[in-house]
Amino acid sequence: MACFSTLFRSFHTPLFAAMLMLWLGGCAAPKGATTPTPGVEVPAAVLPVRDIDVFDGHSGARVTWDRLVISAASAQAVLVGENHGHVLGLAAAATLFSDTLDRANNAALAMEFFERDQQLGLDDYLTGLTDEAAFRQRTRRTDSSYPPGHRAMVERAREANVPVIAANAPRPYVRLARTQGYDRLRAMTPEQQRMFRIPDALPEGRYRADFNAVMGANTADPSTVSGLDAVFRSQSLWDWTMAESVATAIGRGRAPVFLVIGRFHTDFYGGTPIALRLLRPGVRITTVSFVDAPSNVLRDEDRGRADFVIYVGGR
Repeated sequence: MACFSTLFRSFHTPLFAAMLMLWLGGCAAPKGATTPTPGVEVPAAVLPVRDIDVFDGHSGARVTWDRLVISAASAQAVLVGENHGHVLGLAAAATLFSDTLDRANNAALAMEFFERDQQLGLDDYLTGLTDEAAFRQRTRRTDSSYPPGHRAMVERAREANVPVIAANAPRPYVRLARTQGYDRLRAMTPEQQRMFRIPDALPEGRYRADFNAVMGANTADPSTVSGLDAVFRSQSLWDWTMAESVATAIGRGRAPVFLVIGRFHTDFYGGTPIALRLLRPGVRITTVSFVDAPSNVLRDEDRGRADFVIYVGGR
């Protein structure tokens, strides 16, 4: 969905499945209880997810899982920055969504990984009109594009009868933003324009600088700068479309809207929260970043990354 291969890896493993089966079957179990899947060894160090160290991303203080859930449940938008396909990270994100729903039954789930033209396929499944096989076919889900963590969130939303929002812009429009610019999108029909939100302005500052660094920008080369500008247009179309999807749901009375998204979009109050604040001034946002590195303290480089920083180790 997003631009960077190092930030958007996805895979399906027996360990991943085992962890989500543990979560799905153990929501009512006492904290600390584990139920390993027969025949699959699950490292004790990663279970249970509610015992993961959570840090205040500003002060560095260690906070409880309950404190994280309370903050999420009292926000209007929860922006959950994940590492796509990460075993422990997605299991923890699914648990956070479930625990938030327990406290805020008017919540909604929004996902980067579904595009707006797939909303009908999602709704037909959520309302029981189609079965899961038809849903997967209509929304082009595969094991790699629909890992157990994402499925667990969708199923929890379905069980609780809360919306799941296909938050992102379809790829053909994102491609046009890159290759032909926003004016090409402005010339489209009103029905087509419902599929995306053109940015009011492109962000500068740290978000753009981090984008250039990840993309390996050589700012001395004008052709490189021009190419980066084009890719950044598509990146920003994602940000504004997803932010608009969240803002619209809030406007319809849903809170919190729990957006699951690649963390580059949200880290250090990046492109998506920037857009959301412009679209809905004063919105109460809680940001969570799952960092794929081990640490038992908040690292200096992660200070300010999000309101809550959770280290989930490597893969």
